[in-house]
Amino acid sequence: MKGGNYYLLKTEPSEYSYDDLLRDGITRWDGVKNPLAQKYISLMKVGDTCFIYHTGNIKAVVGLAKVISKPYKDDNNLWVVDLEPAGLLKKPVSLKVLRTEPLFKDSLLLRMPRLSVVPLNKEQSERIMELSEAFN
Repeated sequence: MKGGNYYLLKTEPSEYSYDDLLRDGITRWDGVKNPLAQKYISLMKVGDTCFIYHTGNIKAVVGLAKVISKPYKDDNNLWVVDLEPAGLLKKPVSLKVLRTEPLFKDSLLLRMPRLSVVPLNKEQSERIMELSEAFN
């Protein structure tokens, strides 16, 4: 995977799914209110990679997106970024699988499960790609 930063973005698929992102082509990632998640959005840079994670009954990483704008404030004074899809994973990587992975034992993904924007390191990002068997 190329350089840059990596994030995992959680979304309820009944509200906005990866299929919606594919259909829209570009979306503004908004509605994030948690102060820590807001901090992470404010640190994003154009070209950063985001793993899209479906919450609810799915609980799995399903696809990738790229940050295509600098962070900016919306009408509610919350940090947002624009994203475009960067590929559907060959197979979803479930939270159950990630819980068994040593690379994720100290991750905010497991330590703060309600956090909707989670930074990932390069090794965690590469492991998700390995577990998904790359792109579809």
